[in-house]
Amino acid sequence: MVTGAAAGWDGGRLWYAAYGSNLHVERFDSYRLGGEHPGGARAYPGFRDASPPAGSLPLTLTGAVYFATESPIWHGGRAFYDPEAPPAAACGEEGVAARGYLLTREQFLDLLAQEMYRLPGEGPEPDLAEAVATGRTRAGEGRYETVVRGGEVDGLPVLTFTAPWGVNDVPGNPPSAAYLRHLLAGLVAAHGWSTARAAAYLAACPGAAGHWETGEIAALAGSG
Repeated sequence: MVTGAAAGWDGGRLWYAAYGSNLHVERFDSYRLGGEHPGGARAYPGFRDASPPAGSLPLTLTGAVYFATESPIWHGGRAFYDPEAPPAAACGEEGVAARGYLLTREQFLDLLAQEMYRLPGEGPEPDLAEAVATGRTRAGEGRYETVVRGGEVDGLPVLTFTAPWGVNDVPGNPPSAAYLRHLLAGLVAAHGWSTARAAAYLAACPGAAGHWETGEIAALAGSG
């Protein structure tokens, strides 16, 4: 569990909390190192500084993960994070399962830019100091241009990006099998969960609930 507000942050390193496909290290490395998206749907330029994260650890955030909108890459709903979601929207009693990557400020911004289909260093830049101080900042109206603080680890802020809307503001959209496969593998690797536990967590998330059964998601671990 992450806590605190990282008072006195110097603007250097931070913990990026991945709650979607970047839970899977191989997927995250598509952004860090550059190259083709798994499946060849898109090519990424990579970080300006492609050094590996200085650390990685499992994180648990408050709120909920949900699937909405339509990804032209994955062909299904994307994962979003709502830190203010009611408990009924949570995927499980454990809260939001995430993987923390210890990045530089520039690496975090390069990741956000590529999530928005931009080149690193281009486009509006969120005020990360504001996010650390107040809990939230917005660079624009885009689906991943709102940065929220999830607490701190060892005095460094935990930040992630999501949409400006919440779980109850947009209709859900079930994720594709390919997308779920990355989330499933990432949860198992990051948190040490069994495939069954990770599948149950994903099946309960808004947008997936009622469309995907636990067994169907668990079966993805042996496919593709």
